Amino acid sequence: MKLAAVLWLASLMPQPVSDPLCLATTVYLEARNQSELGQRAVAEVALRRLESGRWGKTMCEVVTAPKQFAPTLVSPEFRLKNLKAWNRAASVAFRSQREWRLPSQRRPLVVPGADHFVAEKLASPVWAKGVPVAQIGDHTFYQVIRL
Repeated sequence: MKLAAVLWLASLMPQPVSDPLCLATTVYLEARNQSELGQRAVAEVALRRLESGRWGKTMCEVVTAPKQFAPTLVSPEFRLKNLKAWNRAASVAFRSQREWRLPSQRRPLVVPGADHFVAEKLASPVWAKGVPVAQIGDHTFYQVIRL
């Protein structure tokens, strides 16, 4: 299915259904070739951004904020065609959302405080300065916004 179709479907669904779909799509696009830990870290950054309220009020708003996550950086014609990777990304997204509902002190965190990440082989954004929170697979995670 094309990315544009997935995002269009999400726009028609109620938030309890669309939010996990948008998070799974983001995990797939950003980290489908990464370990489960790397995928959980990507999901955690998106969930932390949602919780902060600075990037949107729903997960779909957070991950489709301009130039923040892959759904706005990848062509709308991109096909999500690796079913095995999709199923894994969806599983990670659902689990991450479920765990994020726990009280903050009980959440199993992978990248504590991280609100940004980058694949430094592909980009060198100006905000990627200082000491990273973690390096997992191809991604480096940073706490850029002090909340």
